Amino acid sequence: MILRGWLAFAGAFVFSILPSAAQGPREARGAPMGQFDFYVLALSWSPGFCESSGSRSRQCDTGSGLGFVTHGLWPQWEQGFPSFCEPSGRFVPQAALADAKGLFPDDNLARYQWRKHGTCTGESPSGYFRAVRRARDLVQVPDSFNSLDSRPKVLPSEIERAFINANPGLRPDMISVSCGRRIFQEVRICLTKDLRGFRQCPEVDRDGCRAGEITVPAVR
Repeated sequence: MILRGWLAFAGAFVFSILPSAAQGPREARGAPMGQFDFYVLALSWSPGFCESSGSRSRQCDTGSGLGFVTHGLWPQWEQGFPSFCEPSGRFVPQAALADAKGLFPDDNLARYQWRKHGTCTGESPSGYFRAVRRARDLVQVPDSFNSLDSRPKVLPSEIERAFINANPGLRPDMISVSCGRRIFQEVRICLTKDLRGFRQCPEVDRDGCRAGEITVPAVR
């Protein structure tokens, strides 16, 4: 009985600690608008996203020639993030989409990013897309990605290091790499709420790719 009781306690203890180690950032739908701590700029590596996800979006058309594209600009808390903060914010005026031109691979992604993340910023659709552009202009893509013509295998930390070297002020605790099926998908960079620079983000950093070497597909 003593052994059985100890095993039950040990099992309960292990169960209690496992979720916190495995879960990603918590999502809070319908949170108050404009109340967040910082931004995450997510830049998707199109060849990797398309290969690992099997997506049939226009972004993945053969010959698209797309490398990094903007996935989104996401308001974050130190722990967790808000989403879908304004139920009536589904409509995006055509004039606002003009502010998103050249940022997202297509208008559908721009609309979705506004609904899920932009509504939490406290900005209008146009204001959100202008903020996305400001954030994108802060980040310099390393030259090595512009001339990639093979399928190198690298460590996630090597991708982070390439961005750190190309962006003065960026540190390892301000950036994370996302992967799927051991294929590089995305880089996520944390920015201050006023979009004036980089900032640390421990939770985002912990949620990054934990694979060993990952493949970086070339632009198609």
